[in-house]
Amino acid sequence: MKVLLIEDEKALANSIVDYLSAESYRCEVARSFAQALEKLTAFQYDCILLDIGLPDGNGLQLLDVLKKQGKEEGVIIISAKDSLDDKIRGLNTGADDYLTKPFHLSELTARIYSLIRRKQFRNANIVKQGELEIDLLGKTVSVNEKNIQLTKKEFELLLYFIGNKNRVLSKSNLAEHLSGDLADLLDNHDFVYAHVKNLKKKLNDAGCKTYLKTVYGTGYKWEQH
Repeated sequence: MKVLLIEDEKALANSIVDYLSAESYRCEVARSFAQALEKLTAFQYDCILLDIGLPDGNGLQLLDVLKKQGKEEGVIIISAKDSLDDKIRGLNTGADDYLTKPFHLSELTARIYSLIRRKQFRNANIVKQGELEIDLLGKTVSVNEKNIQLTKKEFELLLYFIGNKNRVLSKSNLAEHLSGDLADLLDNHDFVYAHVKNLKKKLNDAGCKTYLKTVYGTGYKWEQH
């Protein structure tokens, strides 16, 4: 899962990134309003952690940007301001949650997980499709009640496909999800094909139906009716 942290306090940002990385989240950082605006315009995220007090602008204005762009990323405001007015304005503008500094990183992680689960997987800890079952907390996948071993990238891809079921995802979409803003620096996206190929083989070998379809010349689509 990909998270964008918009936070100008370097020490706090580093500690959040380290903690989330250990919890298998990929976390990118924007340290200013301008950097955040650039990333939000160019990329998609599963969750955005938004500080209100940025050095070059009010973080709440970024919520208006997301709304105007029609984006549906989950947003958690993290701010030292414990003002009821700030909370109400943030939630009314489109934020999904509000966490006041200082906070425990374990609570932040729990809020992120809860938000992603609610927005993408209808509050479920266990995601099922036919013979396929995914334990979001345990990070395990089984087909016909038999566990299959996926790499971290393959697991990320599987969740991304299911979270965007019945939508065609291009190789560039998948490269961005797996590599973040580094995707633009890569010469090609052949690594995406390799990960998708391995994921499809493992699912098929385990007896899973072919939900993951190749849309030739366009990308891939996870079909769910």
